[in-house]
Amino acid sequence: MSLAVLATVPLGGKPEVAVTDDAGHVFVNIEDTNEVVVIDTSSNQIEARWTLKPCEEPTGLAIDVRHKRLFSVCANHKMVVVDTGSGRVLTELPIGSEPDGVEFDPSSGLAFSANGEGSLTVVHEVDADHFETIATVATQPHARTLALDPKSHRLYLVTASFGPIPASTQAQPHPRPPMLKDTFSLLVVAPE
Repeated sequence: MSLAVLATVPLGGKPEVAVTDDAGHVFVNIEDTNEVVVIDTSSNQIEARWTLKPCEEPTGLAIDVRHKRLFSVCANHKMVVVDTGSGRVLTELPIGSEPDGVEFDPSSGLAFSANGEGSLTVVHEVDADHFETIATVATQPHARTLALDPKSHRLYLVTASFGPIPASTQAQPHPRPPMLKDTFSLLVVAPE
């Protein structure tokens, strides 16, 4: 197996997360333009650009390959569900603030949004066209990144403790708080 670069596809904007449908397409959230870019992997060309309105600043992206659905989490407290064939936004669901990561578990039909406020939003896919927010689980502040183990159905979230936010400067108009030494934590959420 070669690790050579096959192509570079200019996406424009601020790309966030990419997922594949295993059928020749890669989908990428573009945070600053509120859209998904669709890449055809046979030509390595952009096939489509889809708006995610009412989503603002999409970050995490997950996919249900079987039902052809994308789950995009947005800075304005929404998860939007998008049809991978048409790009149509099917629904929007409430989630917590400061989301970043999202995972979909095909065996349970659950999508999970990790929210920096310290919560995990659980969305149930009733069927391919119907979705509902079924739970909000307390986690820990800043636990915005997650991974799903498809065998155990456990979720793993990472976080740490942070100090005060430094003053804004011209070079850093939106500074982030510093991570405190030796406070890294791994949270494990197991299915019931």
